[in-house]
Amino acid sequence: MTKKRIFQNIIKQVVCIFLSLLVLVPLYMVVINSFKTKAEAARMNLSFPTTWVFSNYVDVIKKAGLLTGFVNSMIYATVATLVGVTISAMAAFVLSRNRIKVNRKLYYFFIIGLFFPVNYVTLVRVFQWLHLTNTRLGIILVFISSMIPFCVFTIYSFVESVPREVDEAAVIDGASPLQMFFRVDFPMMKPTVVTCFILQFMGVWNDFLTPLYLSSKSKLFPMTMAVYQFFGKNQQYWNYVFADIVLTIIPVIIVYFIGQRYLIEGTVGGSVKG
Repeated sequence: MTKKRIFQNIIKQVVCIFLSLLVLVPLYMVVINSFKTKAEAARMNLSFPTTWVFSNYVDVIKKAGLLTGFVNSMIYATVATLVGVTISAMAAFVLSRNRIKVNRKLYYFFIIGLFFPVNYVTLVRVFQWLHLTNTRLGIILVFISSMIPFCVFTIYSFVESVPREVDEAAVIDGASPLQMFFRVDFPMMKPTVVTCFILQFMGVWNDFLTPLYLSSKSKLFPMTMAVYQFFGKNQQYWNYVFADIVLTIIPVIIVYFIGQRYLIEGTVGGSVKG
């Protein structure tokens, strides 16, 4: 290995370590300060606590109403992601398999959605007219519609990796279109489908603006809104705030680690086939 190659590798490693620290150090600070007393947490340093206060998490769960927020977040993220990714997979499969002129236009119509932000002012007016404001159904519908463009775009190119001969064999065996898709093709699309599920689940879970604009009832607030409310009332109790943040991000981390293998496969597969 030449000196130039060694120097380049060192630079790459230094850059990677630096970027990793930008993510890991704030996370470490949040976690470690969540176990400190009020006075120690207010200093926001990276030292270990003199006394580990595990009761911070119990107090936060009781005071912040996190159980209600957790249930709402799970409902929004799970239902919206399952429905949105499934609908997107079905649409992407049809558009990719039958590339007629109409389907090409529909595909580009979906792609346009990637470049336009959500207009919450208009959306609120439409929801008021449909009586969907302050309802879980309304919030879920917005999440579903917002994830469809990305999921269709991601899954569309991956569909080409599924052999058409498999479809033909399923049809010969007497499978209906839905049976062919869900029993034959859908399992073969697992890497990219799981990739979309993880990314969209995290997006819905961390979303703050949509519940803020579409709900004014605390019983509908997800965990992000619960954290926001709790922080407004407890700005002096940073130990509680940090514990609240940790409890909010734990489900996302769990979902990521469960599906990280599929996330990598789906990303690589989509890039190669695209």
